[in-house]
Amino acid sequence: MKAQLLKHLESSRAYTLGVAELMPEEAYDLKPVAGIWSFGEQLNHIAYGIHWWSEMFIRGVETEWAPPKPVTGKKKIITALEKAYETLKKTYEESNGKEGGFNATLDHITHHRGQLIVYLRTKGIQPPEYVY
Repeated sequence: MKAQLLKHLESSRAYTLGVAELMPEEAYDLKPVAGIWSFGEQLNHIAYGIHWWSEMFIRGVETEWAPPKPVTGKKKIITALEKAYETLKKTYEESNGKEGGFNATLDHITHHRGQLIVYLRTKGIQPPEYVY
């Protein structure tokens, strides 16, 4: 089970980073409509969400929702995402069977990544092929 979930984690990481890479840096401020997060803010939310969901639902540590100031710039945001995914992998490997929390974390990522795909499409960019 653990190997299968780690494979799913790697697919999620690759797909999320693929989405992030496709958007041109100048469009990281894109908001398809007023009042929603920009593309970059969505990615920041995913990165922080990985941390928060991991703490709350994998480690079982009560953690206040307190996102840091968003990282700016495509390269820095992608680096933050890579670090978040690496931390999630390590947390899960050390968790001794907290699949529910791990799946909840991946579900949160999927939710926001789906929104990002809409952002890509508004720019006429074909998103990467989905791989599970």
